[in-house]
Amino acid sequence: MRFRYVCSDCGKIYESDEIMYLCPACSKQNDGKTFSKGSLIVELSEEVLKKARSKEHVTPEDFYPYETRHSKEFPIGVTPLLEAKRLNSKSGLKNTLYKLDSQLISGSFKDRASYLVAEQAISHGERRIALASTGNAGAAMSAVGAALGLDIILFVPESAPINKLMQSVLYGAHVVPVKGSYDDAFSLSIEYTRRFGGINRNTAYNPMTIEGKKSISIELFEQLGRRAPDAIYVPVGDGCIIAGVAKGFIDLKRAGLIDKLPHIICSQSDQSDAISRAFESGDYLPVKATTRADSISVSLPANGRMAVRYIKESDGWCVRVSDDEIINAELELAREAGILSEPAAACAYAAYKKDAGNLKNKLGEDASVVVLLTGTGFKDMAVFEGKVALPKAIEATKEAVGKLSF
Repeated sequence: MRFRYVCSDCGKIYESDEIMYLCPACSKQNDGKTFSKGSLIVELSEEVLKKARSKEHVTPEDFYPYETRHSKEFPIGVTPLLEAKRLNSKSGLKNTLYKLDSQLISGSFKDRASYLVAEQAISHGERRIALASTGNAGAAMSAVGAALGLDIILFVPESAPINKLMQSVLYGAHVVPVKGSYDDAFSLSIEYTRRFGGINRNTAYNPMTIEGKKSISIELFEQLGRRAPDAIYVPVGDGCIIAGVAKGFIDLKRAGLIDKLPHIICSQSDQSDAISRAFESGDYLPVKATTRADSISVSLPANGRMAVRYIKESDGWCVRVSDDEIINAELELAREAGILSEPAAACAYAAYKKDAGNLKNKLGEDASVVVLLTGTGFKDMAVFEGKVALPKAIEATKEAVGKLSF
């Protein structure tokens, strides 16, 4: 057996390679008033880690709990690491790199989780996957489903950005708009799986989502010359991306390939900062999330407890930024680095900008830093309304050209 499950809250071990979602004991305590308990950690066997340890170069497949068979049909990574000298000259941190997961097939980091859940489903003889999403996870799962011939049932808040929803429609998913919030869509997707079977892909509910997301850390380890960065800035909503990033480095450390974890820095909108508050206060309470960065707009983080745990284990910290800072960061990435990111991704850069002085004091100006940019800006162009506009057309004459001032 390649893995076992461990409850992130009570520590109970489940020796099973069957499909499990939550710790049966801890999940009974969930009442919707505080961060959920019972998220499961997938613990790889020593045999798997030993095999990875012996290799000259590793890939995410070496650390997956399932053997993967469809990577040529839906390749995950390796996404570029961009050196943006114009941006780095402003921060004074010359060794900062930008991980462009917007280059994945569906345009976001969520491909990583969706691909592994697809492999999980196929491994168990299932062809139907249900989930809830505000856009990116649904688009990613729908894209994987199209490539591998799986049936995707996607519950979405009807207020989600139209570009993201249309992606899933175009990929052929069964899209079910819900007159309610993401939490409502989440509950309905669980009910669908209960009634009709199949795999549920929901983030923080299915532990394989975190296992898929950890692939980015394995990639970074090889891209950086078989070492971890000193720090990595991660956009955070429900806590699953940051948990995935941490889990990848934890597995590398367990395999003896790195000595310590990078500082993992939680980047949040101050209009959706439940995890930052929990990290600072120890109180796992919801907030009223109103951020324009829809992908990280979460009132009650589904994976909040594990996220706080991993931020602490990595000696990380939290940085909050305003929505204005996020949109300005999005514009700066576009104009000075040629990177068009969605607001949730730009949150990581906004946090990095705001925290640059603190980072230099802690780690020095030569620190190796990665900013994780999780999704493309083409998914939510409406966010630029009122910020930029197309110029007026000129007459098709030489005289009109002569009047231009640039």
